[in-house]
Formats: sequence, C-alpha cells, structure tokens
Amino acid sequence: MKAISLEEPGRFAFLESNGPAAPQEGEARVRVRRVGVCGTDIHAFGGKQPFFSYPRILGHELAVEVQSVGPGVTNVRPGDRCSVEPYLNCGTCIACRREKPNCCSSLRVLGVHTDGGMREEFVLPARKLHGSSVLSLDQLALVETLGIGCHAAERARIERGEFALVIGAGPIGLATMQFAAEAGAQVIVLDVNEARIEFCRRQLGIPFAINASAEAPLEALKRITGGDLPTAVFDATGNPGSMMASFDYPSQGGRMVFVGLFQGEVTFNDPNFHKREITLMASRNALPGDFRRIIGLVEAGRIDTTPWITHRGAFDQVPGLFPSWTRPETGVIKAMIEL
Repeated sequence: MKAISLEEPGRFAFLESNGPAAPQEGEARVRVRRVGVCGTDIHAFGGKQPFFSYPRILGHELAVEVQSVGPGVTNVRPGDRCSVEPYLNCGTCIACRREKPNCCSSLRVLGVHTDGGMREEFVLPARKLHGSSVLSLDQLALVETLGIGCHAAERARIERGEFALVIGAGPIGLATMQFAAEAGAQVIVLDVNEARIEFCRRQLGIPFAINASAEAPLEALKRITGGDLPTAVFDATGNPGSMMASFDYPSQGGRMVFVGLFQGEVTFNDPNFHKREITLMASRNALPGDFRRIIGLVEAGRIDTTPWITHRGAFDQVPGLFPSWTRPETGVIKAMIEL
C-alpha cells in the first residue's frame, strides 16, 4: 500500500506498507478515492499548523469507498461511497456527553493528530462514514470543508435578513458564506484579494464585497448597512491582525465567530467590547448532524460545489504539485487529489 508522509515542513516522502488489518467490531476498511487539500494541510506544509507533529500523513477532506466492515456495522456496507467525518472523539468526556464531539477533550483529527487519508486504504470507526448514492466523489470530499462553514453559521444563529460579514474568502470563508446565505443573511465578504472577491460575486452570488486593500473596511461596512454595522461577523482568516481588527466590525449587541485560528494570542480593547455587549464565540470542526444536513442540501441542489475545485492532481504527483498549491498567485481555491 502506498502513502505520502509529510516528514517535516516542506518535505514529502512516499511510504510502502502491507496495508491495514481487517476491520474489528464497529470498524470499516476504506479505499481512499479523493483527498481535498485545505488550509490545515498548507499550514502543516509550511510549519505553521497548531496541534501538529511530524511526520504525519495528511488528509482529512475525504471521499472513500467501503471495502469491508467489522462485526456490528450496519450503517455502511462494502461498495458504499462515503464522506468521512475525520474527528475521532472518545464518547465519554463532558463534551461528548453533551453532544459536542467536535470539541472532545481528547479529540484526534485525521491528518492532524493522527495519520489521515493520503494513503490508499485505512481503517476507521464506521460511525464516521456518511454515505450517498447520489453525490460524486468530488462532492463527497467537499462535505467536510462545507461542514466547517455550516457549523460556524449555526453557532451564530443567523437570523433571516440580517447583515453577516465574512472576513476571508478562502475555502472556509466560502463555506461560511454559503451557509449564512442559506440561512437568509445578507452576506458581505471582506478580503484583500480582488480575484477571490470576484469569485464570491460571480460564483456564489454574494451581494456585497469590500476589498480591504482599496478602501477602509469600517467605513464601507457603515455604507452597506446604513450605519448599523453587521450583526454577525465571522473571521475565517486565521490571521492575528485580521482577528483583532474584527472587534471593530460588529453592531451594538452583535456576535463574532472565530472560525480560523493561529498559534498565538488575540487581544482587544475591553471598553469597546463591553459597551456594545458583543458575543464572542469559537467554532471548531463540525457535528455529525452537519454532515448529514450538507449531503442532503447538495443532493437537493441547494448547495453547489461545482465552482470550488480549481486544481487537480494524481496521487503520485502530490510532492511535485503541492508547493504550487500553497502560493496565492496560482489562484487555488480547492485542489483535489485523485486516487
């Protein structure tokens, strides 16, 4: 069995092994068919990913085909094509008991804390598989990315008609925009890359856009919202400067959701925070129900994943192609690895 390991920042290596053992009770052996490349993988390649150690097999945005199942598995069977929920939780800690397995106290995420999907086959708990007989492999691989945005929008409890600002037009920001719009918000995108802003306008139909390199964001937000400012603000950049600046953007009584993260501390002016009674939330990963909801929405045609994939590569090409996928000038929205 072939695998690709990130041995250290900037260096991949091919591995050969005998492949995984037979699945045990509650497990499934799967054949990996698609691996989406996300910001986590790019940060790991650059040596800037929190909660990470080397060497590591990357890959948590996965479409797989079930090869065999262990005793007691009833939710999938051999031949099923599935999206993978890559968050391996304990099931017993306070977060898991309160139905928040996405922030389990001992959470292990495939491709981050434990080896992920840049390999031909592996074994995982069958409950982490979400099947569809309708969606393509590409669509199944994008469910996890969409899940991050879905969960973030749910955290904010979007209200129909309100202004929702999404800072950062990378894949996580795009997913957040889609679900804020699905919930009925008037979405505003804020970025410094005009090409990505244009992608949001053209491909996602985002009605309001601000290029922070060309105009002052706060003044632009006041203009768009009639002076009120957005009631929901999402920062999907993982950039400390952006995250700290975002405290200026919510309206009185507004909510902020940090979707991206970085290795460091966020500071803010407390009187400015208190006088508006801002609610600040973190959003981590996604919930099992998010995966099922997203599959249903994509199957129904309410979420279109067609524009997302801008670059592709075969498994054997990954070490040569990956560095180019990390550079903004290549115009990558989502790169997809095919096995």
